[in-house]
Amino acid sequence: MAQIIKFSEEAIEKAVNILKNGGVVAFPTETVYGLGANGLNPEAVIKIFEIKNRPFFDPIILHIGKKEDIIKFWSYIDKRAEKLIEKFWPGPLTIILPKTEKVPYIVTAGLDTVAIRMPSHIVAIEILKRIDFPIAAPSANIFGRLSPTEAKHVDEQIGDKIELIIDGGRCPVGIESTVIDLTTEKNIILRPGGIPKEKIEEIIGKVEIIQKIEKIYSPGQLPIHYSPKTPLKILKDFKEVKEGIKAGLLAFKEVKYPEKFVRIEILSEKGDLKEAARNFFSCLHNLDNAGLDIIYAEPVPEQELGKAIMDRLMKAETKSFQ
Repeated sequence: MAQIIKFSEEAIEKAVNILKNGGVVAFPTETVYGLGANGLNPEAVIKIFEIKNRPFFDPIILHIGKKEDIIKFWSYIDKRAEKLIEKFWPGPLTIILPKTEKVPYIVTAGLDTVAIRMPSHIVAIEILKRIDFPIAAPSANIFGRLSPTEAKHVDEQIGDKIELIIDGGRCPVGIESTVIDLTTEKNIILRPGGIPKEKIEEIIGKVEIIQKIEKIYSPGQLPIHYSPKTPLKILKDFKEVKEGIKAGLLAFKEVKYPEKFVRIEILSEKGDLKEAARNFFSCLHNLDNAGLDIIYAEPVPEQELGKAIMDRLMKAETKSFQ
């Protein structure tokens, strides 16, 4: 069973020792909790796939502690990447470029490109400062399930499979990083996330969000992902709510018909998309653990972080209603 330790010098030292010895640890980033291993040690990275039941064709993001480390793991640095790094790192932006030979193919799912980001959370920073390798770290959950934004979410899903969870409180961003592919002349977002498309376009110009998936280049691209155990349906009209069942509601900012639901979670009473993103997975975890027959989710405005929230809701719904 995992030992859950509050963020402290003891917790950091223990995590560093585990990582140096080829083990895995769960720790918070500003986006979600990550399940980390030495990203240059194939045997350690394989443990991540085994713990998560993650398919080996799904690549993993490398996390680095210093901007200058990119020259070790990317074979060239695109001018667009330089601008984005200067503006958004450390932070919830992942960039894909061709990899160097240092990066094992187990991390990239056999691709010649690698996804890298520099996290801003104090726990991740303190760990990365004390090691000389990048951390390969997807979300610390069972593959395809709800992402963890609190230590208890990690413990509920994989606590019996790992040695250590560092509790750094709730993740402040609350959804995964934006992933952008800069391997061609086009600027392509493969996964909407913590940095809105509009903010990126201010730095490097027009950005496309990929719609049709022909090959997996990034985490979070599969059409079925981020799913609660309870069936979830995006609610277009309150007339769709079925009678006689235990229904829960994931509301954006207000509830029109509270009598229809036995459990309600509100993302942001102010209608603030940043607050909604921060609360998104925690609210879904609460609903998923409430013994409901179905979760209805109100759409949020598809602007800035709302695009990332809707991306995850649509993927959560797919599994339940295909």
